[in-house]
Amino acid sequence: MTRKRRRLMILALALLGLGTATALTLSAFRDNIVFFYSPSDLAAKPPGGRTVRIGGLVEAGSLKREGGMTVTFQVTDTAKSLPVTYTGILPDLFREGQGVVAEGKLGADGVFAATELLAKHDEKYMPPDVADALKRAGHPGKPGDAPIAAGEEHQTSTLRTNP
Repeated sequence: MTRKRRRLMILALALLGLGTATALTLSAFRDNIVFFYSPSDLAAKPPGGRTVRIGGLVEAGSLKREGGMTVTFQVTDTAKSLPVTYTGILPDLFREGQGVVAEGKLGADGVFAATELLAKHDEKYMPPDVADALKRAGHPGKPGDAPIAAGEEHQTSTLRTNP
């Protein structure tokens, strides 16, 4: 084998290895990326069976405990509400009128089946994605203000977040 041919063979094998590594990396990223939606975003373009995160406020009067550890509630961005069901231990800070991020899948029946719930950790913090979604929907005040009831009208004001 000539020198030129050997170099060409090494270069071809290196490119093949690099291409394989890139394909495996991209495949792993695609499987692990979880997109964030507000209830309005989810209503406009459903994700089609993918695992996603939704965020908003737990609507006042919507929290219902069913048998065992199953709860149902509505997540709202004040423009749209989405029914959510979750089986498991609720975070200590989970309550109506507070910010929540739920990870799971949207069922064919329009109910979001959450596998994980994240609640805000104090009175001043709200996940940035939730705060942005609520701001776009015109939520008044700041996190921790009075709970939002279904169909209730609000005046628009600034939503403050502290990262």
